[in-house]
Amino acid sequence: MQPQQDTIDFNSGYAIAFLSALILSTTGVVIRYLLETYHIPPMILAFWRNGFLTIFLLVFLELRYPFLVEVRRSDLGLLAVYGLVLSLFNILWTTSVALNGAAVATLLVYSSAGFAALFGWWLLDEGLDRAKVVAITLCLGGCALVSGVVGGRTDLAVEPLGILTGLLSGLSYGLYSLMGRSVCRHGLNPWTAMLYSFGFAGLFLLAFNLLNLDSLPWGSRQAGDFFWLGTAWEGWGILVLLAIGPTLAGFGLYTVSLNRLPASIANLIATTEPVFTAILAFLLLGEMLTPLQLGGALVILASVLTLRFTLAARE
Repeated sequence: MQPQQDTIDFNSGYAIAFLSALILSTTGVVIRYLLETYHIPPMILAFWRNGFLTIFLLVFLELRYPFLVEVRRSDLGLLAVYGLVLSLFNILWTTSVALNGAAVATLLVYSSAGFAALFGWWLLDEGLDRAKVVAITLCLGGCALVSGVVGGRTDLAVEPLGILTGLLSGLSYGLYSLMGRSVCRHGLNPWTAMLYSFGFAGLFLLAFNLLNLDSLPWGSRQAGDFFWLGTAWEGWGILVLLAIGPTLAGFGLYTVSLNRLPASIANLIATTEPVFTAILAFLLLGEMLTPLQLGGALVILASVLTLRFTLAARE
């Protein structure tokens, strides 16, 4: 966990990004289980997920790597914006899981591949060659198949609001990837960036939850709503495991990969996550993907393989 330099390392970066996707694939399934079993409001769930992760990571770093907790005051503004983007992603992602189910929500969020590549090319001077354009096109095409936008599906249980929320979660995830790469370029350790981004995101989520605006998607909240699970200790335990398990490990490794890969490539590699999520959602939650959706998942996976084979040919 030593500070790392801003270098491109395709071999280790690719492996880390893929492992991150594998771990993160359990996130949507666990969130869906909590939503359906305990009917916890999505935004309350997002707040506690961020809060538990921040507390655990802060204690761990203070005990083992206290130097990673220290940051320059000049970096706090950047980290606060990073946390704001993460909080918006949390809002849209958790709501998308509630509306679309774990499998479809995870597939839709990877429309972020196109956004990350375009933002990286526009703002960070990252390359946008033919192989990357092909991979992005395949990824977005797969998302369109999954959502039902392409194919004229009438039996697909994804409402327009669900599709819009899923695509907006992809936009916010693309911005999150871009911010992660920018933070790494400022010389911040990935675990330091993760601690402060999730900490700031937790504060923003607290504020969003307390806004007394019923017209907002998550509605108004009372203080007691934050303890929605009450004495459901099993639910609290699952929520803690969600925070310090797939979220900490998955997002942590993804942040590390952003220190070794361009944001666009790291995000494209992460699109392998929906395949694992779809399998878990079927096995554990009974969620079924239609043949068209399965085809979309394979197209998304093909986008990653196209990119990887191209990179391997260049090495």
